[in-house]
Amino acid sequence: MDKIKLVSDGSCDLSEEVIKKFNISVVPLGVSFGEKHYTAGVDIDNKEFYKKMKESKELPKTFCPSPESFSKEFECEEDKIIVLTLSSKLSGTYNSAVLARDLYLSEHDEKDIRIIDTETGCIGAGLLLIKASRMINEGKNIDEIVETIEGLRQKIYFYGTLETLENAIKGGRINPLAGKIIGALNFKAIVQITEGIVKPIDKARGESNSIKKVANYITSNVEDAKGKILCLVHANCPEKADKLLSIIEKTHKFDEIYISEVGPVMGTYTSQGAVLAAVL
Repeated sequence: MDKIKLVSDGSCDLSEEVIKKFNISVVPLGVSFGEKHYTAGVDIDNKEFYKKMKESKELPKTFCPSPESFSKEFECEEDKIIVLTLSSKLSGTYNSAVLARDLYLSEHDEKDIRIIDTETGCIGAGLLLIKASRMINEGKNIDEIVETIEGLRQKIYFYGTLETLENAIKGGRINPLAGKIIGALNFKAIVQITEGIVKPIDKARGESNSIKKVANYITSNVEDAKGKILCLVHANCPEKADKLLSIIEKTHKFDEIYISEVGPVMGTYTSQGAVLAAVL
């Protein structure tokens, strides 16, 4: 049985409880307000982040982990390591992890380190981490795990509603033209996270309608919830996640449900008030 370590960057936005349960090592990302730099989950928590972002006149800047941050995770007793990162189309985190691996293996060729671009982010990546952790515990070998996870990337259903697209547009995460059209009409944006990018796919007027639409996208795509995991995440608005869950549960009973909060890095672009749902 392979001894395999599972590593993620901090954008997975799984709760501390879930991270411990599935034995995931997390390399944190960072966020800056002006000249002040913070490491997410280390010297700034979610509550402080949303407070600072509300008070800030400018959009915070995010930065990916250094190769050294990943290299520290490679110094472990396990001889095989799997790293799952935020989509390479959204961040330089994947490239940083690849560089760290290449530099580390030049001096430690006894290790087997695999870097997987999840082609998603937030709880989409979180679902893949949960699946990978379970396969490790089942004694699957590293080749089988990597092949399975790479095959599951396009099978995640991931939708959400954002209060505003302003941050996502400013941060270059959403096409400006599509975003401005929705924003000008004073609609809530419905987005899909797929193929490594965030796409506005629909709109709704008002909070209740936007949550209902997200629920509908999830339930219409997932015919049978048996054996599936549902993850919900909110940007400092737990009541919206609860409302979304109550609508979904009217028709679908998932085997497992996890609810957590969008952290500083993803929260910079979703802005406060977002709620997202992903299924695998």
